[in-house]
Amino acid sequence: MQGELIFVLGPTAVGKTAYAIELARELGSPIINCDSRQIFKEMRIGTAVPSKEELELVRHYFIQTHTIEKPYTAGEYELEALELIEELFRRHSHLVVCGGSCLYADALCNGLDAFPDADPQLRATLNSRLQSEGLEALRRELSLLDPDSFRTIDLSNPRRVVRALEVTIQTGKRYSQWKSNPKKSRPFSIRKIGLAREREILYDRINSRVEKMVADGLAEEARGLIGKRNLPALNTVGYKEMFQYLDGTISLERAKELISRNTRHYAKKQLSYWARDKEIEWIKL
Repeated sequence: MQGELIFVLGPTAVGKTAYAIELARELGSPIINCDSRQIFKEMRIGTAVPSKEELELVRHYFIQTHTIEKPYTAGEYELEALELIEELFRRHSHLVVCGGSCLYADALCNGLDAFPDADPQLRATLNSRLQSEGLEALRRELSLLDPDSFRTIDLSNPRRVVRALEVTIQTGKRYSQWKSNPKKSRPFSIRKIGLAREREILYDRINSRVEKMVADGLAEEARGLIGKRNLPALNTVGYKEMFQYLDGTISLERAKELISRNTRHYAKKQLSYWARDKEIEWIKL
């Protein structure tokens, strides 16, 4: 297999979709989605899935192709995406990948690290502590045991925090060190294009996106999913806050404020994660 995989990445709301579509049309390439939530068919508004018009401009893969009912991992994405890429390179010399999910991007570009199998007893203990002590207590412990993971993983995701602690405690080796194994070779070249904007412009775009999501019916979409709110896929910015609104614990305005704030936090995490990658060519929009 030969060809060039061009990865368009950057923080949420920076403008990856529009840039990737323009690039793909220039190259005659389809687009392979690398957003871990746009993959799910039940989540459209809250994940900012490309519009019908955008999807008609370029062939997209991994957009609303899986169900939230079945857990989907970065490892599964790696295998499915590589199989698709092998097939597409028979017809294309360049392929465009677009998305901001750091773990999925790492899985596709570098391969996942060989983490140890889970220890069910330890995981049960940590989950019990999560319920009794709260997420903040586990975050503090992670900050002491593995400061690098504390700085880079999504600390709002209990599953990520528990997993990082589990691996560190189980093996005596920091979770972040397990993620430093040599990357796997790929039978194609990879070019990474990172998109950036001034912070205030990015934050304005985030606020505008949240307003549009609400106007487009985010509350109604969340209402249809509230019975499945405990599924991992729905532990996501936009849906978590809307569930609180639908529960009556916060107002709609407060829900929008929280979505914007938590999206800003997520964008910072993305930028922090990618700052270590010297292969990325950054473009300021």
